[in-house]
Amino acid sequence: MKYLALPVIILWLIFFPGCTTEPDFVSVDVLVIGGGASGVTAGIQAARGGAQTIIIEPTHWLGGMLTSSGVPATDGNHRLPSGLWGEWRQMLYDYYGGPDSVSTGWVSNTLFEPHIGNRLWNQLADQELQNLSRIHGYRVVEVLKERNRVTGARFTNANGDIRTVKARITIEATELGDVLALAGADYLTGQDTENNPHDPHIQDITYAAILKDYGPGQDRTIPRPPGYDPAEFHCICKEVCDDPQTQVPDCQTVLNYGRLPGKKYMINWPNNGNDYYINALPLTEEERQKAYIAAKNRTLALLYFFQTEAGFTQLGLADDEFPTSDQLPEQPYHREARRVKGLLQLTVEDILNPYADSTRPWYQQAVAVGDYPLDHHHDKNPKVKPEEFPAIPSFSVPYRAMIPEKVEGLIVAEKSISVSHIVNGATRLQPCVMLIGQAAGAAAALCVKTNTDPRNLPVADLQQVLLDAGCWLMPYLDVTPEDAAFQAIQRVGVRGWMQGRGVPYKWANQTWFDPDSVISVGEMKKILRKVPSPETADELGTDNDQPLTYGVLAQALAGKAEGNHWLGDWLEEANRQPEKSLTRREVARVIDKVFG
Repeated sequence: MKYLALPVIILWLIFFPGCTTEPDFVSVDVLVIGGGASGVTAGIQAARGGAQTIIIEPTHWLGGMLTSSGVPATDGNHRLPSGLWGEWRQMLYDYYGGPDSVSTGWVSNTLFEPHIGNRLWNQLADQELQNLSRIHGYRVVEVLKERNRVTGARFTNANGDIRTVKARITIEATELGDVLALAGADYLTGQDTENNPHDPHIQDITYAAILKDYGPGQDRTIPRPPGYDPAEFHCICKEVCDDPQTQVPDCQTVLNYGRLPGKKYMINWPNNGNDYYINALPLTEEERQKAYIAAKNRTLALLYFFQTEAGFTQLGLADDEFPTSDQLPEQPYHREARRVKGLLQLTVEDILNPYADSTRPWYQQAVAVGDYPLDHHHDKNPKVKPEEFPAIPSFSVPYRAMIPEKVEGLIVAEKSISVSHIVNGATRLQPCVMLIGQAAGAAAALCVKTNTDPRNLPVADLQQVLLDAGCWLMPYLDVTPEDAAFQAIQRVGVRGWMQGRGVPYKWANQTWFDPDSVISVGEMKKILRKVPSPETADELGTDNDQPLTYGVLAQALAGKAEGNHWLGDWLEEANRQPEKSLTRREVARVIDKVFG
């Protein structure tokens, strides 16, 4: 079979003995449609959860925007190496020789060669071969349904071959949210309004490129691209700018924006660069490929400009990266897709004031974290009105934003979760998307194990699976999984019993738990009034401004020790140091064990 590796063929024969090596129908527990940044993590996590899983991906690679879209520079979550994102990043560190070896460009702390990123994703996927298979070269053309429940999908390849996959749970992980349209799920696009839910003004795309430095004396100048106009790139950098009032970096600094290991450069430059506006959402696959030619030519024109106007003739398209005839990525970098109408939509107000609305405690559903700002690319679409993007703290993504309002059997990942158009500018980035995928895979495996529809899955069970996998639910920078109190702090955070402190900060927003801060009696009362036994707060006395001591809290909790061996041991320890003040870390451990 053209797109199946030998180990995967063997797995097909094991899982589906009635099929040949060219099966046109299979049945699995979990079908992941798309093997991009979220699809690959969804597939790996579902397999780790014991579900027989298949990833079907139209390109030759795993990783999507990280690899086959040619954007091997991660944005955000540098200090939140949650779950599979942190695991895969460590593999990059091990391959290249540590964090400094991948901090080569100034756009990101983690840059790498796309083919290496794909190789490492496949290595992670290969570890799950008992439960995980994948097919490349097939795109979805039909979603199968029984009444309102998704039961699988059909796929086709470039030769017109058809594959049908039946599944108990399906994960939407395509680049543009194509499964939503095929499944009949309600969705939004662009700057949607009540009267225009399918607004065409989505973010610009980029057809990125990877350049390679072929050394002094080498001339890698490409043929002049169709429609080339050097004026389009005027003042992109200092050496090609004749306007003394325009403040721009020098050309080498522009190239160093996306400098990769291996003497390579990612070309994904927004200012007078290679962003391009195409609304590919309503187009057929054939129409999309034709439209992408213009975006490719924009990038080739930028390369030609650097070669002929700025003198970088030794830079050419890397000949050792992509499995394509033109040495460009297999697909463009899409920043925006269809966005499902979910059981909950994450809005800017949610992120700015997560605890403000007690009737809508969305944070209790937290399953993934991000710290990127609200960043949009609309420069190539003059019809879009400028919008205000407020500074935000780091944030969590709620599970219900991944579940369609009306369609069952489907979990949504990648960039198609239920967020507002503006919030998409923060949730679309690679590490956050990877973690959304991991949450989708964990949820799918749990649904299979418990025979539950995704909308009815107890989120606390899902959160515990993710915590056990080393994932953050709340983006607390100062408590990592290596901390013995990590899980307790995460659990009291998602319950809202103890709240973090959000801080907007440049391109890496923050939320702090302050685990070593001493807590006062008054603060402890506020916490206890949120737990299942709020009357416990009345046992703390009236010295609200005094630091909370072990002795005071032990006296308040003494009546709850029966049957709770952990609390009994803690009370004995507390009574040995009654005057010692309690920190937020220890309080989190106690209320998690006593009231959780």
